[in-house]
Amino acid sequence: MKHERINYTQVVWEITRLLQEAESLEDALRTSLGEVVKAVGAEAGTIWFYNSAGDQRIYPSFSIGGADLTGMSLAAGEGIAGTVVQEGKTTVVKDCQKDARWAGRFDEATGFVTRSMVCVPLINKYEVIGCIQIINKKDGSLYDDADVELCENLAMLTAIAVDDKGLNLGFAEEKKVILSLRGVTKTYGAGETAIQILKGVNLDVREGEFLVILGESGCGKSTMLNIIGGMDQLTGGTFLFDGEDYSKADDNTLTMYRRNQVGFIFQAYNLMPTLTAKENLEFIGELCKDPMDAEQALDRVGLLGRKDNYPAQMSGGQQQRVSIARALMKRPRLILADEPTAALDYETSIEVLTVLEEVIKAGTTLLMVTHNEEIAKMANRVIRMKGGVVAEVIVNRHPASAKELVW
Repeated sequence: MKHERINYTQVVWEITRLLQEAESLEDALRTSLGEVVKAVGAEAGTIWFYNSAGDQRIYPSFSIGGADLTGMSLAAGEGIAGTVVQEGKTTVVKDCQKDARWAGRFDEATGFVTRSMVCVPLINKYEVIGCIQIINKKDGSLYDDADVELCENLAMLTAIAVDDKGLNLGFAEEKKVILSLRGVTKTYGAGETAIQILKGVNLDVREGEFLVILGESGCGKSTMLNIIGGMDQLTGGTFLFDGEDYSKADDNTLTMYRRNQVGFIFQAYNLMPTLTAKENLEFIGELCKDPMDAEQALDRVGLLGRKDNYPAQMSGGQQQRVSIARALMKRPRLILADEPTAALDYETSIEVLTVLEEVIKAGTTLLMVTHNEEIAKMANRVIRMKGGVVAEVIVNRHPASAKELVW
């Protein structure tokens, strides 16, 4: 225990430094939560804030772990977190599933199983402003006094930082879920040669949001994107789009789904070299039931003047903008972008991202896989994948504009 306490003291000093020196309090709180989750060996953690001046509910503001709580909330006094906010007292729960206070609908909605928990109130100079939850020891043990003390230190430092620096929480309104993955697995091969890429992905995608997916090579992000795009079939779990179940859809059903619902933007542009920009778009338009006018689509990406140019007569950035226009031709509910700026220089990348920014503002939902963490600052939410599952969900209440990005 002595060695553990020394480590915890180091964690507290690091959190103190992060919160004192932070240019962005949101980033510092997110990092601090991650430090505590890692230190105690937990599976997940959430910082909730209380909307005392509004609807008297608490909202998850920062989450580490596989539970996507976006759009969810609790009334003060509801669930364990709501009870802690109402009473202002630290609570340690050994078995949440048997606790009468536990709001089990969260597990039901996210596919995450909450077993044990320590929940600590956030108290500023005047009132309770939220709480911090640390969930599930990875080794199955229960939280001890040292764990609780570390969580209480984080809560105290968080409350002080919020008082000193202020935090524009911007409690977000809930948007309609148009796409939902639950327990999605994907295995290639069979028997001893089988390789499992996705190991139980739970994810909701909301209408009109920009969602960025990060993760190291091999973590499963492109495989997940292929399943969402109807280009690959899942092995297990469920995949719903706008209420329709595509979990066991046949090839013809997936073809119609891709054709009518999803637009694609690829790293390699994938334009047909023997067709002009306008002809590339018109070719796609012939496959859709209600296509946009090709010239209108090119005008939206600022390339109407290049409509008669062939791909070889355009720069990389211009070709990528044509591919965006091609995706728009379908009037899709959802656009999937796989590393769309990876082959472009900085200035050209910003041009392309500015076009995508306008597409999102017009109401289209965009999912982007990228290795560029700077782009994540534009997103409404950031999903970080690790080892075939969703490891972290980050909510950006104040997304940056494309022109603010620097790398």
